[in-house]
Amino acid sequence: MSGSPAGRTVLVTGGSGFVAAHLVQQLLERGYHVHTTVRATANEAKRRPLRALGDAHPGRLDLFEADLLAEGSFDEAMKGCTVVFHVASPFLMPEKIKDGPRDVVEPALGGTRNVVAAIERTETVERLVLTSTVGAIFGDYADVREMDDQTLSEKYFNTTSTVENNPYHYAKTVAEQAAWEAEAAQSRWRMVSVNPGLILGPSLTPGSDSGSLFLLDELFKGYFFYGAPDFSFTTADVRDVAAAHIAAAEHPAAHGRYIVAAQEMTSFHQMSRALLKHHPGNLRLPRTALPHWPVRILGPAFGLSQEYIRNHLGIRFRVDNRRSTEELGLTYRPIEETLVDHHRAWREQRG
Repeated sequence: MSGSPAGRTVLVTGGSGFVAAHLVQQLLERGYHVHTTVRATANEAKRRPLRALGDAHPGRLDLFEADLLAEGSFDEAMKGCTVVFHVASPFLMPEKIKDGPRDVVEPALGGTRNVVAAIERTETVERLVLTSTVGAIFGDYADVREMDDQTLSEKYFNTTSTVENNPYHYAKTVAEQAAWEAEAAQSRWRMVSVNPGLILGPSLTPGSDSGSLFLLDELFKGYFFYGAPDFSFTTADVRDVAAAHIAAAEHPAAHGRYIVAAQEMTSFHQMSRALLKHHPGNLRLPRTALPHWPVRILGPAFGLSQEYIRNHLGIRFRVDNRRSTEELGLTYRPIEETLVDHHRAWREQRG
């Protein structure tokens, strides 16, 4: 897609989500006419932030009701759109997943297939920008040790996750693969995939149940006050992730998959140290890093299997994000800025 955003109509699925709300905001600020969907328009908690964005940009935001698992649900919202940003898909931490197929696989895979089917019926659509994840590239951190230079790269697909073992990563992998297969079967529309790491930053939607927010929620509430376990994360600011989606739509040459994550991973201890610079009196934030042995002993009591601990604890790797910076022109915010803004929004939303 090229040319001025003014007057162009685009669709963002799942507009009340953590990433999607920022994407809607940035699209409106760039002059787009935005269609967005929520599962239930009667849900006031979901609608309120979107209504505020609509009030700030009169006449340029239309809200539709759509269910990921309902066939034809996105047809009305997609009418007249040139780009579809398919963002809607549940992101739950492993301890929150009770039924892998029902909770994450069916919404991710079925939802993607329904959105793609609607694109096939909507001749105005030129491009699909799919929100995937680095979890569609690797299953466990240990997998990255088998990659070239032990560096995370877009050229790999996750082959180790299953619906029983790491169902979220499995769900996102099969959903992305299904979308690529659909793109390859036709020539009218093109697809670009955005594969972010753990997405952090200020939330515009207090009603979001994103796993990204849940993870930091545990840190802020003091679950690790006794010491930070040695787990590290590939991280990206939610505002940068939204910007990457727009760049993937606007750059005519954009193609394939784009990792959106900082080159260096960030540990719980590093997160805490960054926050303590700004909140030195916060007793809930851990001051020290835990050695590995208590995590190995006590981890199962907190829902962490020995296999998970073995494949993640203490493991760090580099991230090859050059495609996002060189082709999409993305500039990453410092992780400290992201964390401080995340914490500020968290405090404001809880009064």
